[in-house]
Amino acid sequence: MGNHKFAGASLLALTVAACSGGVDDPRGVDRAETLLSVSATGEADMRPDEARFQAGVQNWAANAEAASRETQEDIEEIVAALLELGIEDRDIQTSAVNVQRIDYGDRRGQFQAYNTLTVRVRDVELAGQAVTAVTGVGANIVSGPELRLSDPETAANTAYANAYANAKKRAEAYAEAADMEISRVLYIRDAGGSQGGRYLGGAMATAMDAAAAPPPPPPPPPRVVRTAPVAEQASRASSTIMPGQTTSAVSVQVDFALREK
Repeated sequence: MGNHKFAGASLLALTVAACSGGVDDPRGVDRAETLLSVSATGEADMRPDEARFQAGVQNWAANAEAASRETQEDIEEIVAALLELGIEDRDIQTSAVNVQRIDYGDRRGQFQAYNTLTVRVRDVELAGQAVTAVTGVGANIVSGPELRLSDPETAANTAYANAYANAKKRAEAYAEAADMEISRVLYIRDAGGSQGGRYLGGAMATAMDAAAAPPPPPPPPPRVVRTAPVAEQASRASSTIMPGQTTSAVSVQVDFALREK
């Protein structure tokens, strides 16, 4: 499961529920209770166990048919190399195909064709070999690898459990300081977070807690796919892929009802 980290929690508001005339507080606090609203964060680290990368070729020829034919032949060699490595055809998907006439520069009047594949490597230990394999048979477009978790929900749920545990610990500390104890949990809101480069959306805040709830983190910037220079491809292909750890970091808001001991 990896190592689990616990982040601190911050107290947002401590209010006394003022109930009179038998009218219930909209948060559900009765006249003998005090409302404590806590925002907390939690983290969980897990080792990525799969990778995705893009590989392809681009060629130029005097006409569109020749450029397309040469590119298709190169793609077939790339696919064969991946299958020989043990990657299944269900994990090899065409992501872009294009043929165009070049009307500028030294190749003016020629035709360019390119074809790229998105490859999923379900064993992260094979990621480096997979990149080496495609460059070895002529791939001149390579992007990645992007390391991922095959079960991202498990990591996210562990982080949320840690966040709630942090919120409860902070609430217990405030209750003890006020000579009170937690009587009930009134409200829990998922405030979202992030998992590596993936944005985890949270639940929308209600009008009642919008002012107190922490804003969710912004989504990560879009991933840019680029064509790597040949020298960079060779360097990447011979390098070791280090999986490291992917951190899931999330926030929750919890409302507790406190009562006197």
